[in-house]
Amino acid sequence: MNKLLLSVALFIVGHTLIWFQLNGQFKWTWFDKNPHILAIVLGSIISYTFIFGTKLIVEHFDGILWPGRFIGFALGISSYALMTWYFMGEGITLKTLTSLILCTGIICVQIFWK
Repeated sequence: MNKLLLSVALFIVGHTLIWFQLNGQFKWTWFDKNPHILAIVLGSIISYTFIFGTKLIVEHFDGILWPGRFIGFALGISSYALMTWYFMGEGITLKTLTSLILCTGIICVQIFWK
């Protein structure tokens, strides 16, 4: 279970950093003016978070790749929605809320369905 929790934490960190890397340009001038620095510095950190997160989640699921992919996807959608709401003020519409509920369902299926 520790590998699963650590991999989820790494995926959340990775997706959060991706949000800043891609969308920071619309919020902060520095991000807009320094895409090369963002690509080099954050790109390396993001890659390592996903490499190690994937390794841990595959180990948790005894070598199966699919659960990690679905969990990573669902966490990415969830973190994107929350970050966009918090930093950009874009509300959570019924459509987005429905997608978030489906993401939660995907995570639960992958973790609890044996």
